[in-house]
Amino acid sequence: MKIVSAQQPFFVPYAGFFQKALQSNILVLMDSVQFPHGTTWLTRNRFKNDQGTLWLTIPVWKKGRGLQRISDVEICHEGRWANKHLASLRTAYANAPFFKDHNDFIGQLFSPNYGKLVDLNERAIRYIFEQLEIPTRLIRLSQLGIEAREPSLSIEVCKALKATHFLAQNSARKYLDMKGFKKQRIELIFFNPRPLVYPQLWGEFLPNLSVLDLIFNCGPRSAEIIKKGIKTPRG
Repeated sequence: MKIVSAQQPFFVPYAGFFQKALQSNILVLMDSVQFPHGTTWLTRNRFKNDQGTLWLTIPVWKKGRGLQRISDVEICHEGRWANKHLASLRTAYANAPFFKDHNDFIGQLFSPNYGKLVDLNERAIRYIFEQLEIPTRLIRLSQLGIEAREPSLSIEVCKALKATHFLAQNSARKYLDMKGFKKQRIELIFFNPRPLVYPQLWGEFLPNLSVLDLIFNCGPRSAEIIKKGIKTPRG
């Protein structure tokens, strides 16, 4: 059995992203699809501070760029946003038990070393894989040389990787070519990400924040908490 799943390379994603990865042998980062026009989890995510929700956004170049693939989107390093993001996180999580363990990573995350958004996001995802002890192979769609679009794209990805199963969230059912998967003898399996509950700072619990909130608060226990939140997927 070889289970493949696919996901856009979000910015420091929420726990459900990693629950999906844990149930897959290979997770494909869909970097060669179109970058959305509006707000997107590719450039922002939620954390928590004494005011409640703390949004952090990575500014990118859009004006005059037309339609861009995710893999082509460049980070805008103008202004002082990186220093502000660092200060906001360090203030919000100064009392989190394990925040200092990740201080070097956080500093690198907002450094000018990354030109492309996808490079920053993949680096963060790989770092989180390490923290959550996720052995899943991570590859980019652009490495596969596939130019198809949905509803055939997911099928072509599975064929290229010789997948026996394709794992998707229940919400994706209506977008997938059920007959096409069946014709290729690739079994579809579905799951629902389950919100996790764990110790947080700053009062009332907020669900579905960036998984870094879990890691900062729970450290090595985060891997166990993620695994406990997984139900067996079904067809």
